[in-house]
Amino acid sequence: MAGCMKMTNGFSPSSTKLIVFMVLLTCSFQSSHQNTGNKYPIMDLQDGETYILSGSNRFCYKNSVVPTWRQTWTRIQVKVWSSNVFKVDTVEGEEELQELDRFSFWGWFQSMLRERRNETTINISLFSKKTCFKIDPADKTPYTIKPLRKFDIYLFLVFLAGVLLFIFADSLSRSQAFFYSAGMSTGMIASLIILFFILARLLPKKSPFYVLIVGGWSFSVYAIQLVCRNINIILREHWHVALGYVVVVGFVSFAVCYRYGPLSDEKSINILSWTLQLFGLLLVYLGIQIQQVAFAIIVAALFSKNLEYPVLLLVAAWRKIRRHVYWKPEPRRLLTEEEYQKEGEEETRRALEELRKYCNSPEFSPWKAVSRLQSPKRFADFVEGSPHLMPNEVSVHVQEYGFGGSFFEDEFFDTDDEEEDDIKPMMKPE
Repeated sequence: MAGCMKMTNGFSPSSTKLIVFMVLLTCSFQSSHQNTGNKYPIMDLQDGETYILSGSNRFCYKNSVVPTWRQTWTRIQVKVWSSNVFKVDTVEGEEELQELDRFSFWGWFQSMLRERRNETTINISLFSKKTCFKIDPADKTPYTIKPLRKFDIYLFLVFLAGVLLFIFADSLSRSQAFFYSAGMSTGMIASLIILFFILARLLPKKSPFYVLIVGGWSFSVYAIQLVCRNINIILREHWHVALGYVVVVGFVSFAVCYRYGPLSDEKSINILSWTLQLFGLLLVYLGIQIQQVAFAIIVAALFSKNLEYPVLLLVAAWRKIRRHVYWKPEPRRLLTEEEYQKEGEEETRRALEELRKYCNSPEFSPWKAVSRLQSPKRFADFVEGSPHLMPNEVSVHVQEYGFGGSFFEDEFFDTDDEEEDDIKPMMKPE
């Protein structure tokens, strides 16, 4: 009896593992052998058509349109919805679709991880010629399938947000409103990640609890994905919980941002600006379906941002060179009577001031000038600051050259006489 118990205890663990392994291997071989010759029917989907089916079925979508730049914001989607839950497996071709029915440990493990839903959307790449998938419902409840090819406004909005963020990154990094709003948004979205990060800093460096920290980060990312996936249900059925979470976490995030204040160091502001620019370029890439167009826009944005000053210098240099190469004399604008009189007075005043300065300078020889002048006293008064003209000389100049003077009348009447002389030869004799 004791020997039998001892044999049983020694045989049980290893033999159990061996038996389980042999059973799995046998089932896998039999299942693969049975499914080798059996091919299930595959239904081809067309754009805009609606299909209502039940039971487990297999589908393929063939993309016959060659993607060009016109499909930059075009998205191909296959929407599936039902009143009950179902499971969807997506592959690239028909052969992979047939292999889904063959038993494999890795496929069984993936199916265990894949969750069941009552509504899902399958995104198909524009460059994929054929995409196949299998729908496995929980029961015989019918489900609806509808493939769509349409302009996606959300892709365009993501692209536009990326462009605006890249352009205004410098001003946003210095804005207090953006600092507080971004801090509150980050706190509300990634509160669990921030909490685990704080716990990691409080723990000692050599602690086995770091394994829990890594698991906590993974759980936080999974929780964020789960909330984003079920945001409509949360806002519709648990709106009071969501409102309380937003108020509490938003207030705590605002308090933390207010405690540390906006960025004041120039290096920190530059780092934030570069981060916003990189995030903007990421949004540009995610908002465009054609990768070549996305890369071209990203390269153009980088060149326009970093080569702004060299381009401006080249443009200024080209304008100067073009002015000398393609030089054309510009027609001079004639002065009006008021402009002519004003400019004459200013130039006369400036010339008289320069003459006074020269007469007061050491280079000027007063004895030579006095010996050549008829009235040395008047010249001395001019050098000291007196007007260069006497009052009677001014009145005589106005009477002769002013408006209505003799010089003006002579010029006016001489012009009329010349015009009459030009007109007389043109008249025919009677």
